[in-house]
Amino acid sequence: MVNIPQKVADRLAAGVKKFQPILTAAQSHDANESDTVIIITDMLSEIFGYDKYTEVTSEKCIRGTFCDLSIKVNDVTQSFIEAKAVNQELKENYVKQAVDYAVNGPVDWVVLTNGIFWRVYRVIFSKPVDHELVVEINFLALKHHDPADLETLFLFTKESWVKSALNDFYDQKQALSRFSIGAVILTEPVLTIVKRELKRVSPDVKIDIEQIRTVLEQEVLKREVVECEKADEARKRIARAANKALRSKAEKSSTNEDASISVQEPPSEIHSPEIPASKPPPPD
Repeated sequence: MVNIPQKVADRLAAGVKKFQPILTAAQSHDANESDTVIIITDMLSEIFGYDKYTEVTSEKCIRGTFCDLSIKVNDVTQSFIEAKAVNQELKENYVKQAVDYAVNGPVDWVVLTNGIFWRVYRVIFSKPVDHELVVEINFLALKHHDPADLETLFLFTKESWVKSALNDFYDQKQALSRFSIGAVILTEPVLTIVKRELKRVSPDVKIDIEQIRTVLEQEVLKREVVECEKADEARKRIARAANKALRSKAEKSSTNEDASISVQEPPSEIHSPEIPASKPPPPD
């Protein structure tokens, strides 16, 4: 659950109430793209908290082409926005256009919007470059008193960038994706647990881990979950996390051993017991 400052929550709620009638009116008279961009710019300022004079740039030139809007926080460009007319359908090729801007930026995030629908994409700098839809809202369907709607809306705000809330949301979505869960199910520790539970049910049946893996891959999990680029990426991500955990455990163990050795320091100096000098013989 996102912790939204009360001041920001009030601003979001007020913005929903103010701009829903404006967008509905723009829909009814079929506002063109230029007029829609004016509304979007006002929304970026009044709802999402950006200074439209210093943090919102229109017609930003990127290697000879012009992006409709860009967002800058602390003098760093955070996202490019591709804006369309209020009644225009947001097609896939528009996303590619925005992603091309981001690659030349370079910027990790792009937004596609017609004022009503807002879609945020994460740019994936792979070969070839890809993109992934992270969050989408229908602004006219939002309820200004619904905490869940305000949490989603918060992800678009300036405060969200400062708190890395959108990155955190993306990481959570990645962790709970079907590709990540599928990859985790096929890891050795999970397969070992499955084998143990199956042996409890059928103690006299010979079962090995590879048999379980084959059944899961071919009969339980969908092929698209285990045989695609995203599945490969999920497996790599989980393997990296596992290796990192092992290294951390090894370093911690090494540190504890060093600490134990340092406690058992040898005495700094060994003193031999003093032998009393012999008495001189008595005089004759």
